[in-house]
This record gives sequence, structure tokens and C-alpha cells, in this order.
Amino acid sequence: MVSNEHQSVSFSSLSHTANNDSRPPETSWEISAARKRDDRANRLKPYAHWSLAELTPPQSHNNVIPLVHARLTDRERSFLASDVTDLAQRLATRECTALEVTTAFCKAAYAAQELTNCLTEVMFEQALGRAQELDEHISTSGKGEDTATGFVAWAGRTIAEEDATVVRILRQAGAIIYVKTTNPQSVFAFETLSNIYGHTTNPYNRDLTPGGSSGGEAALAACRGSLLGVGTDIGGSIRPVGMVLPASGILAAYKGMENIVGVLGPMAHSARDLELFCRVISDYEPWTSDFSTLPIPWNSTIVQHGGNDKLVIGLFIDDGVVEPHPPIIERLNKTREALITAGHEVIDWVPMDHAQAFELISKLYLLDGGEAIRDILTQSGEPAIPPIAQILPDPSKANILTVSQSWDANYERDQFRARALKHWNDTALRSKSGRPVDAVLVRLRQPLLLPMVQRGG
Repeated sequence: MVSNEHQSVSFSSLSHTANNDSRPPETSWEISAARKRDDRANRLKPYAHWSLAELTPPQSHNNVIPLVHARLTDRERSFLASDVTDLAQRLATRECTALEVTTAFCKAAYAAQELTNCLTEVMFEQALGRAQELDEHISTSGKGEDTATGFVAWAGRTIAEEDATVVRILRQAGAIIYVKTTNPQSVFAFETLSNIYGHTTNPYNRDLTPGGSSGGEAALAACRGSLLGVGTDIGGSIRPVGMVLPASGILAAYKGMENIVGVLGPMAHSARDLELFCRVISDYEPWTSDFSTLPIPWNSTIVQHGGNDKLVIGLFIDDGVVEPHPPIIERLNKTREALITAGHEVIDWVPMDHAQAFELISKLYLLDGGEAIRDILTQSGEPAIPPIAQILPDPSKANILTVSQSWDANYERDQFRARALKHWNDTALRSKSGRPVDAVLVRLRQPLLLPMVQRGG
């Protein structure tokens, strides 16, 4: 089962809520948003027997993880406790059917929606029908939804004529798409909040945000309502190497922007599922249909670190700008001990110009002074959510870069990239093995620990 979130710089704990209470919508954008919420409710209605109903706790009940699977059978819970690699094997040997597995994940997604408000598009009917088709295929052979991206102006008006490349490949590989998940207005915030759906909450503590921009996907995964989802990113929520996974067909506000390129990536529960996702996508040669994807076949030698069983890990605790909370430092140090005990080498990652990096990326994000986002907001009349309002400059004071200034910014970006690559390779001078780090373990972004204040709805 695969859930899907279409494109997941600032964070705010200010209050904000969509108009999802009992009073009637008052403006055109509120009417459009209410219509979109009604569409979601109508798609869920045929499955009301899956509702947690009387089990649903008050909003003051923070940790709802134990409640998510209350309506599931023990067999269904076993599917959710697995990973995609294991489930694929169980399906291939007919230990279980695609229909019963899909049903389990649809039920879990329904519960996750009730508890965290994490879904936008509900495709249970199509998913269950597709599962039945796959079961029939196995027995005989033996072997376009709406995308609003958090903007009211796009709600109901951006019906996909064809799947994004990654979705098409996943379908061809036998994946079943059953939901799409929430993201913030403009997919440009670290809190998942929009005027259409309001707040998505963290199932471990509903006073906190699940982050963003792929926050709905994160909440669904935390509830194990998804074992493998697709998140999207332009700022850090899910950031694999660019131009390796196909991103064509993803709806975004900044069409043609090359200064900071959006990417997509898998959100899973096991490392082997991440590998499975990337390998399957590569096997279908996405570069033959997506010109922005480089023709780089999956390389299992690289995955196995060139045959080295032991890794060199850089541990990144403090960036020199924002000191992490003590519990985060404690957890990272425990991770260091566990890695060393397992035989891996751990070296401290030396931070590199993070204040400059933030200043540079902030400039690259808003080369147009925020005009593209403001134009879309103007189409419906909806207000900017607080995190977006904080970063959008006043139109009369907006600094719109000239073409020449844009080139200068790109040159500064490329110089920073070159320094970052050298910084990475120079870790070989500090490791006992003489090899550069294989990976850097980075702490949680600080704002994700902050509460959402006066959440309404």
C-alpha cells in the first residue's frame, strides 16, 4: 500500500484554524474550502462503520497512537506491524490477499484521519477495487485525484489528467494508492496547516505539530496507516539526492524555478523498504519519460557501501546557531554509543556556516519577492496562514531580484555547495579508517517540538 502526498520557511505557533466549525461560510474562499472538506467527508461516509465513534477521545487527550488500531482484528494488526518488503513476500506466497491487506490500511487511515486530520483525498473505493483485481490476477497468473497543495484557489480545480511519473510507476509495480495526505498552504511551512483543512496534529501529542511540509504523511505513518508513502520537499521534510527520483507531474506554485529544486522521496518504517522503493523506481527507468531525472540505475554496490560492513557516521549535534534541547542531545549520545557498540565508527560532524546557509536559502526561496504565492492567494481571497504571512514581504517593500542578481545568487549557492562537498570529503582526514563519512546523523529540527497554541475547530 502506498499513500501519496504532493509536495511536502518558517514556523509559527500562532493560532489558526480553517473554518470547520458550525457557522456558515462567509466568503468565497471559505465556501470553496468548505466544499472541499465536504467532499472528503462524503468519501469517508460509506465507511462510517470503521469509525472509532465512542472511542474517539476529547482533543485534550494527547497521545492517540494506542487508539488507532482499536477496530482492527489481530490479523489486520499483523499487516500494519510488518513492512512492505515482508508484506510483498506474504502476498506473493498467498499467505494473505491484497484485498484484506488494503482493507486493513484503509481502516487505519480512516482512524488516523479521525484522530489527527491528516487526509485530503480518500480513494478507498478505487483502492479496494484495484486490490480485488490484483488478487484475481495473482490467482490466474501466479504472479487521478485532486491536488490542492494547501491553496483554496486550487481546491476542486486541479484534477489530475494523468498520474505523476512516480505514481504511474508505483501503480505499474502493483502499488495501491488509497489516500493523499495534508500539507501546509503553499507547502512552504514547517507546520501542516491550511485554510482548507486546518491543523494536522501529531498523534503522539496532539498539542504538537507533525512538522511539514509532509506533515500529513508523517502523521499517517506514525499511526502505521501507511507503511510506504511519498513525501515531497523544497526545504527539508524529505530530501533525497536531487534528479534521481522523478518529480514530473507534481503540482507546485513555483513553476520553472531552478534556484531551489523540489524533490520527492519515500517515507517508510524500515531501511530495506527505502531501498525497495528506490530500486523499483529505478528498474522502470524513469529517465525515459522524465527529462529531469538522470539515467542512474540502482547500484547495489553503493547500497552495500562498497562491501564495507562497518560505516563511518558523522554525528551532528549542534549547528552553532540553535542549541538543541537536552533530551535531544541525550538521545543522540545514546545513538552514538549504540553505533559504536555495533562496530561502526562515529566522528563528530563539524558544523559549516549554517547561519550563512539559512540566509542564502531564504533569498533563493523568494527571488520574486513572494509574488507567485501572493498571486495564488489573491485568486481565492484566502489569507496567508501565520507561518506564510511571517515570511511573505509586504508587496511595496518586496525585494524582487533582477535576472543578473538571480545569477549572482545561484553562483553563491554553487560556491556553498562546492565548500560543502569538500567539507564532507575532508572527514576522511579525521576518521580512523581514512574514509569519509557514509552518512550524517542529524538532530530533529527544533520547531517541531513547539506547541500549536489556541488551535480551534
